[in-house]
Amino acid sequence: MSQQAEKNNHYLLSNWKPENAAFWENKGKKIARRNLVISVACLLLAFCVWMLFSAVAVNLNKVGFNFTTDQLFMLTALPSLSGAILRVPYSFMVPIFGGRYWTVLSTVILIIPCVWLGIAVQNPATPYAVFITIALLCGFAGANFASSMGNISFFFPKAKQGSALGINGGLGNLGVSVMQMAAPVVIFLPMFTFLGVHGVPQDDGSTLFLANAAWIWAPLLLLATIAAFFGMNDIASSKATIASQLPVLKRLHLWLLSLLYLATFGSFIGFSAGFAMLSKTQFPDVNILHLAFFGPLIGALARSAGGVISDKLGGVRVTLVNFIFMALFSALLFLTLPGSGSGNFTAFYLVFMGLFLTAGLGSGSTFQMIAVIFRQITVYRVKLHGGTDEQAQKEAVTDTAAALGFISAIGAVGGFFIPKAFGTSLAMTGSPVGAMKVFLVFYIVCVFVTWLVYGRRQKHVKS
Repeated sequence: MSQQAEKNNHYLLSNWKPENAAFWENKGKKIARRNLVISVACLLLAFCVWMLFSAVAVNLNKVGFNFTTDQLFMLTALPSLSGAILRVPYSFMVPIFGGRYWTVLSTVILIIPCVWLGIAVQNPATPYAVFITIALLCGFAGANFASSMGNISFFFPKAKQGSALGINGGLGNLGVSVMQMAAPVVIFLPMFTFLGVHGVPQDDGSTLFLANAAWIWAPLLLLATIAAFFGMNDIASSKATIASQLPVLKRLHLWLLSLLYLATFGSFIGFSAGFAMLSKTQFPDVNILHLAFFGPLIGALARSAGGVISDKLGGVRVTLVNFIFMALFSALLFLTLPGSGSGNFTAFYLVFMGLFLTAGLGSGSTFQMIAVIFRQITVYRVKLHGGTDEQAQKEAVTDTAAALGFISAIGAVGGFFIPKAFGTSLAMTGSPVGAMKVFLVFYIVCVFVTWLVYGRRQKHVKS
């Protein structure tokens, strides 16, 4: 963009200095908060779309389809797979196109899978392959997280990044709960009959309008797109090429922190996708759709809290304690399952809420670790080679944003692996115990990684 074009673009912030206290208080804070509010709204709706199949799949056979349990688990898992893959290119998009432009584009395209899914569920002859395609398209919504978190990291000073990222990610994650809370209500309302939506009578005398679960988000996505277009900003100093962001992939800590984030956020999104289906297979007499939203709600709110607590107590300390509790809750879950345990739904539900709580807290604390550690190692590296403070800070911002985006891509793989593991374990043994054993071992490994790599040497992390 030419200098003249930059001057004429009042959405472009050409002199952004959040680390300058006077600038931040007089001007920066207001702009950053406005961008954060709109970013949260767009990300919340993206999570609603990303997890659509966690509510829709449970009801597909009620409207005339005849899919197996493993097929339904696959539909809940596929958006996380494509979302994880797409997060890699999405993590590089903000420095190339700008946060405002990319938020507008990445939000408006989510209307496509919503509209298509609403049409597909109305025809019981719709092939399973079509639902697979729509599920993969829903993954574009999950990819938004990488670009959204990277974008917000540019707006806030380092002392407030943990809280800002926690709010953006936590309230954005709240979209899972919002969708799971809204879907069971709207599917029984004749909301879109004027567009030809027809309901399917149920055995209990009610009528199911499953298309509503998808179509209700389309107008809200359009409003969010408009808000992003007129209310968000681009930061000139955040511009960077893909080549300048790729060196971050050589950092060992990128892969170690990806492992920890996979265990926290991956668990949150994986449990969110698979919890309703898992509960239905283990406790078929319980109407889980009226209770499923509470877990993602707890996890999303806990994520925001995890960022704030980590800013005060340290991300490493919070993450370490959190993994210990994740392992504990995983072990307790065996005691609640039918067959291997008491088969008590109340105990099962409460223990799972503990898993959602710790997965959410850990998502916030590990993200805070990423921001702190990558800023630290980049500043150290640049100064070691004779760079100035200004160069060090600029490279630190770019490296941190790229790391946040790439690590978020790895974390999203959990959203595919967990429901697929449940489905495979149930298909092979008739029980989810095999999958839970894998999760338990993984959390124990993360306890040791956090302690050995960061807990004992966090002040000496340099490469």
